[in-house]
Amino acid sequence: MSKHGQQARFLFVLLSALALSIAVMYINLTNGTFDISVMDIFKTILRVQTDRDYDLVIFDFRLPRIVIGALVGFALGVAGAVLQGITRNHLADPGILGIHSAAGMAIVLFMFFIQGTVRGAGRLSVMSMPFIGWFGGMAAALLLLLFARHRGVLDPQRLILVGIALSSGFGAITLYISLKMDPKDFEMATVWLAGSIYNATWMQIVALLPWIIILIPIIWWRSHTLNLLHLDENTVSGIGLNKNRERMIFLLCCVGLVSASVSVSGSIGFVGLIAPHIARRLVGLRYKYVVPICGVIGMLMVLVGDFIGKTIFSPAELPAGIVISIIGVPYFVYLLYKKRH
Repeated sequence: MSKHGQQARFLFVLLSALALSIAVMYINLTNGTFDISVMDIFKTILRVQTDRDYDLVIFDFRLPRIVIGALVGFALGVAGAVLQGITRNHLADPGILGIHSAAGMAIVLFMFFIQGTVRGAGRLSVMSMPFIGWFGGMAAALLLLLFARHRGVLDPQRLILVGIALSSGFGAITLYISLKMDPKDFEMATVWLAGSIYNATWMQIVALLPWIIILIPIIWWRSHTLNLLHLDENTVSGIGLNKNRERMIFLLCCVGLVSASVSVSGSIGFVGLIAPHIARRLVGLRYKYVVPICGVIGMLMVLVGDFIGKTIFSPAELPAGIVISIIGVPYFVYLLYKKRH
């Protein structure tokens, strides 16, 4: 396909995915236990009418949840594309590699030892949680780099095995700490770790936004380097690219995105695995196009997962992370089978 044709395909896919995401946002905003008409939504947002019930449902419950879902999905989709690029392994995913579990463990430890309660999260606690999660995610990333190397080279097979082991270990520590909490905090922590965004707030959005605004443009600006990292080691060295430095820059950005996302939504897995596969099928292998498409597809996945979780089992709610995992696990098994054959 020509460059012009690839650009046209990219724009078509991007606009189509954005249109679908906006449609899902509209459905999420108007439908629920308390249905609201489009006219009432516009009147409430534009302050033409002031109804306390509408204000509560739109501004306190639905809009923060929709915005958090969109931002988290976009961040996880981009992080998945980056991880698969730097490891040259299409089965890599923040959840499978243990970054989700490590960030979640760090935040639960913070909740238990420092904050003391999940429910009493103040402004300082909410703003500091992404940094706490980043330290946990970096611990997982450093352990991956340490144990997944074979003769100085990152082994894709070892990476998956080490990641699964780390994920299990960090998950066990998280469960142990959670059991030490009082019953109400334990219940809320368990729901949060399952990947729920039902308790989203504007303060969480403020805490998440700087990480996305800073890190995603850095990733997209350097996306051409991800294409070069797919070449063999000798070729990469021959063109003068410092592959270890580049991988570390991307890894730091990726861990930042995942940790910030986990701090506000818990562990939503498989978005970073599935979104890059769909994106590559739609727009090819150039990361200049793959990265933004992964973000929009990830956004769509989380918004749809959250809508399914809150409507199908109403009045009870199923966390978006569980809904996406129900879809993601069979897809992961399919990818493993396809790779073997």
